[in-house]
Amino acid sequence: MIAARRKNLLFDAIVLIVAVLMLYPIFWLIFSSLKPNSDIFQTATQLFPRTWTLDNYIKGFEGIAGVPFVTYIFNSLRIALIATVGAVCSSALIAYGFARIPFKGKKFWFACVLVTMMMPQEIIMVPQYLWFGKLDWINTILPVTVPSYFGQAFFIFLMNQFIQGIPTELDEAAKIDGCGRVGIFFKVILPLLKSSLATSAIFSFYWKWEELIGPMLYLTKPESYTVSIALKQFLDSSSSSNWGAMFAMSVVSLVPVLIIFFMFQKYIVQGISTTGLK
Repeated sequence: MIAARRKNLLFDAIVLIVAVLMLYPIFWLIFSSLKPNSDIFQTATQLFPRTWTLDNYIKGFEGIAGVPFVTYIFNSLRIALIATVGAVCSSALIAYGFARIPFKGKKFWFACVLVTMMMPQEIIMVPQYLWFGKLDWINTILPVTVPSYFGQAFFIFLMNQFIQGIPTELDEAAKIDGCGRVGIFFKVILPLLKSSLATSAIFSFYWKWEELIGPMLYLTKPESYTVSIALKQFLDSSSSSNWGAMFAMSVVSLVPVLIIFFMFQKYIVQGISTTGLK
């Protein structure tokens, strides 16, 4: 009994140490945002500020080139929400097709979908840019949102595994009641996909919120910048960089992500663990 308690205490201590090490950069970011800009790196080894100030947040919310930082937050939210809706809906439909509808070459095409997860984004960056340029989509949100409406490989795989674990007897019962493939998807499969849909939505929102390369390529006007681009603009290689404002706005940009995580964290664990049961 005593040995078991010692093991539990040792395990708890190790977990606590690892948690502190992982969270320390976040704490350093928060406290650095409350330091004067000149003290951030002079007192980098000190976690707590010698002088507490909110000037970094005031300057940060003033934004860049006359555009307030709230505009960048709105732009990121708009892009993330539009892309998330498209990615989740299209991936669910494609996953249902792979899991339930028999067609020639299904295994081959599903393997092609999985291969796209291993393909570096840089490979398709240039042809995509040329194609979107011909469509006159440059400097619009279309290049960073429309591709999501054609499915995301990871979400397709996640939902496909989940759907395959749903008994086919439910489909047969729905057919007896007069449902076609569309009816089966919306009335049987979709309600059971709630955890996988939520997991995919959370991941999609995270990825779009933090995306930098895509918006940098296609959004050229300051008023259309996202949070990621705006944070980068606080750093200037040719003159002094406003590290304090960047750290302050980095803290602000974490707020939506943390809110969504704590509100829906049970769906992340449930969606991934349930998918792995099969």
